[in-house]
Amino acid sequence: MKKYLMLVLAVVMLCGCSGNKELKRVAMGEPILPIRETGDTTEVYLTDYLPSVDLQKLSDVRVTDGYSIIRTDNDFQRLLLVTKKDSPSGERSEWASIGVLSIGKGNEQVDIPILPKISVVQGLTTAGIKDGKLQVKPDNKEHIFQYSCFVQNKKLPDDAMKPMAAKTGKGQNSLLKLDGTYGIDLNSLPKQKGRSYLRVYAMNDTALLNDLLIPLENGKPVEDAKLLSRHDAHTQVLYSLMVDRFYNGNTANDAPLKRPDVDPRVDYMGGDLKGITKKVQEGFFDSLGVNTIWISPITQNPKDAWGQYHNPDTKFSGYHGYWPIYNTKIDDRMGTDAELKELLSTAHEHDINVILDYVANHMHINSPTLKAHPDWITDSILPDGRRNFELWDEARLTTWFDKHIPTLDLEREEVCEAMTDTAIYWVANYDFDGYRHDACKHIPLNYWRMFTHKMKSRFPDRSLWMIGETYGDNELIGSYVKTGMLDAQFDFNVYHTAIEVLGKEGESMKRLADVIDESLASYGAHHTMGNISGNHDKTRFISLAGGAVGWDEDGKDAGWNRKIGVTADGNAEREEIAFKKALLLEVLNLTIPGVPCIYQGDEYGQCGANDPDNRRMMRFDGLTNHEQWLRGQVEKLIHQRRTSMPLLYGDYKQLEVTDDVLVFSRTYMGKEVIVGINKGPKYVVVEIEGKEIGMSPYGFNIIQ
Repeated sequence: MKKYLMLVLAVVMLCGCSGNKELKRVAMGEPILPIRETGDTTEVYLTDYLPSVDLQKLSDVRVTDGYSIIRTDNDFQRLLLVTKKDSPSGERSEWASIGVLSIGKGNEQVDIPILPKISVVQGLTTAGIKDGKLQVKPDNKEHIFQYSCFVQNKKLPDDAMKPMAAKTGKGQNSLLKLDGTYGIDLNSLPKQKGRSYLRVYAMNDTALLNDLLIPLENGKPVEDAKLLSRHDAHTQVLYSLMVDRFYNGNTANDAPLKRPDVDPRVDYMGGDLKGITKKVQEGFFDSLGVNTIWISPITQNPKDAWGQYHNPDTKFSGYHGYWPIYNTKIDDRMGTDAELKELLSTAHEHDINVILDYVANHMHINSPTLKAHPDWITDSILPDGRRNFELWDEARLTTWFDKHIPTLDLEREEVCEAMTDTAIYWVANYDFDGYRHDACKHIPLNYWRMFTHKMKSRFPDRSLWMIGETYGDNELIGSYVKTGMLDAQFDFNVYHTAIEVLGKEGESMKRLADVIDESLASYGAHHTMGNISGNHDKTRFISLAGGAVGWDEDGKDAGWNRKIGVTADGNAEREEIAFKKALLLEVLNLTIPGVPCIYQGDEYGQCGANDPDNRRMMRFDGLTNHEQWLRGQVEKLIHQRRTSMPLLYGDYKQLEVTDDVLVFSRTYMGKEVIVGINKGPKYVVVEIEGKEIGMSPYGFNIIQ
């Protein structure tokens, strides 16, 4: 511990002396997310990514058209942006425009786009490079749009985007005609070394268009995916694994409880860090195409049994890792310090990121920390006398998950300070590439601001990406996705809609198309939200699609009390259709904007009900013909995605949607990929832009 404290002190001292260098790296090193209006008044926090700015000097902060600014405190440098109104009714006036919040001076200035709260109703796309100009085309060529362009966090001049003209006719009859295309002179872009990003926002008085994102390499647009790396967040394909249930690489650390009151299905099965390393070395992730591994929590959990389930009666071991006793100690059943470092170095040799699942909401009741600070937890009894257990929405910031894992009172500064320090420990002492954060919505915003501020200030030169878990509507999920907090969250609204639409009969693809559009409008057209195939808290999709588990059935009860396969009766035709539907979910996740995430086993169609049946030991051999087929198809899709700039950075456009069919395009620099998904039982042909796109029953087509 003393060694760790000295390390933290040294890092803090370095950050404190960095001055302008700190501002340049933290603020300019990655694009700051735009500020999206949430109402008449929008809160903006700045300290987390601009630690060198002193807001006591309001002259350091400027804001453009239609907004006034009020400084409300200096601890987290919180600002209030107030939207100008021209009428008592509260409706926006016709002059509404994209605003810019400017902070700092001279070369240190950063500009943050402020996006009005207007629906995204029209499309915008990149059309390639012509005469040294990057061409941009709106769907509606008749309207005049206001364009705002940024390289990293520097706004380009207002006239950077200019109308382009095309020649019509020949000889003396040739004319220059405006066709709605705009262009930006690439020679005028800042020649920033290495990776930077050109971002384009556009709107008129009725529509805010989708944003454009173009990665630049030494100031030039990237047109070849080979120039991208695992540090480019949009290139990630996540693989979620539960350490204890993945692979046993070191039998010497096996320590199952083997107690009569603990069902073997919820006891330790032997998976460990060494096992993950072996699979990296064997090329499992390379062949699949995965370049980011999300590992379940590895902090020390209790060595006895807790909790209680009835029918069957059983207690549980802490095999899953979500009951931390110590927040800065590796569970000895998972591995050692040396084995964790070996995993990280081996993964990086294979160009694979590793992100750590971290639990901040609660600790085990026997934790020495809670014994020393019994007042650090929330009250388990509500003011009205009810027990404060599993009230996920009613008391989301205080409710306990179970009697043995009290929720921490993270709204208290001393608790928040201590817990953010222990979270920082893992990137301070190990070469992790970021975090998956558990139960985000049950943790107050001050924790995320403090944690992100510490991380970005102490490690300004490291690429650390963070994704969180929140169940709720887009507004709640998006409230955590800000530059000063999380980079992304899992898009459960797309997931829940997708599995129902693709898996059930009678559900329309129009519903899925609408939810995708809502997601893009909420998080941006080039977000890195996680598109999941499933997780350790969900019934396996293939067993829902095949009918082995009913859609309205209690998945946990089903998994405990009967053997779950793909279908309920072994019907061969129904099983084949279920595998095709499972592939359609992977097609969707790997082709729409966002970061695809595969839960272990979903790539081959692992069946199962809910927890713990969805946490069976991973299988690497003995796959059935259907499982081998699905595994091969998913592998091809992942490699197709990772080598396609349109599928990584392309602009999304819905082309056709019916009850059974969704067709959309992803376009980047004039190159287009068209994706067609058919959830119905009949062969379908759709004509798009003069091209016939045929889709087999429960099939798809990707045209490049």
